[in-house]
Amino acid sequence: MSIFDFLSGQFIDVIHWTDDSRDTMVWRFERYGHEIKYGAKLTVREGQAAVFVHEGQLADVFTPGLYLLETNNMPVMTTLQHWDHGFRSPFKSEIYFVSTRRFTDLRWGTKNPVILRDPEFGPTRVRAFGTYAMKVADPARFLREIVGTDGAFTADEISFQLRNVIVQEVSRAIASSNIPVLDMAANTDDLGRLVAAEIAVTMAEYGVAIPELYIENISLPAAVEAALDKRTSMGVVGDLGRYTQFQAAEALAREGGAAGDAMGTGLGAGIGLEMARQMGQSGPWGPRPAAAPPPPPPPPVEHVWHIAEGGRTHGPYSRARMGRMVSEGTLSRDSYVWTQGQDGWMRAEDVAELAQLFTVMPPPPPDA
Repeated sequence: MSIFDFLSGQFIDVIHWTDDSRDTMVWRFERYGHEIKYGAKLTVREGQAAVFVHEGQLADVFTPGLYLLETNNMPVMTTLQHWDHGFRSPFKSEIYFVSTRRFTDLRWGTKNPVILRDPEFGPTRVRAFGTYAMKVADPARFLREIVGTDGAFTADEISFQLRNVIVQEVSRAIASSNIPVLDMAANTDDLGRLVAAEIAVTMAEYGVAIPELYIENISLPAAVEAALDKRTSMGVVGDLGRYTQFQAAEALAREGGAAGDAMGTGLGAGIGLEMARQMGQSGPWGPRPAAAPPPPPPPPVEHVWHIAEGGRTHGPYSRARMGRMVSEGTLSRDSYVWTQGQDGWMRAEDVAELAQLFTVMPPPPPDA
């Protein structure tokens, strides 16, 4: 060992740790020859703990504060080495800083689907994923059970094991919850608290606590989701038979309307309705029960008419009254009439509904 290394080991007396990595859980204070000066100042910040290890044995755990490393304030060290208070040689020891803050936004998820017995769908497979937070609750146990002599231990090194414990408990909780799949989204908070409580004992053996665990989503396989979407669509449509009839009639009506012929349109709609009626009576598995006859259509609305003569109007008159006026000679073919929904005044003989009234009387003789 050079004289410079020896002197640097004797005069460095400030021990502290500032972490900028955001994922380091344990960091070992490196000293040449593991020599720590007697009476050195140890600074432990909030969110940290310092574990003092001497010759492979855990000696003391320091919580946040400022400490002078002497045997009189380290009773465990005194017991281990039988040092009296006058001993002034450097400590041949190690100091591990442990981060006790929360490590958040850690993700977990089921690798394989969880098989459960759903009360509505029967045997069903589901997947689940979410996030959790962890923190070191017992620095000494954590160092003893997990870290060992690792001088730079990160959260990634333990997250895999914690995920396995979480997934195992989530799978068990979901399978034994007896909650229908369609209702699980409304119970994720309760499931998360249940899982966190169940894994607390296992985590305590590692010196770790899980203060937060969230189940973000519980999803079904793609095939089950597709079937569920079809079932939802059927529920929105309502009566599938009547919907099929309507679709068939509408499709044939559109085909008839494309010809631009009013008769073709009516014929296409009639054929469509007849085919829909036949489809409703027989299906691929045999005849269907006869459907109830449709209700009769509402009665047609009777028009009333106004008559314009000499710049004045009078009325309204019913169609029967208009027929008597034709017989009396007070309404002629050239009289102007109007009814609600009609676009302007029209001659009576140009209105199809009134033109029939003049067929009982002979037309005027042609001009000579």
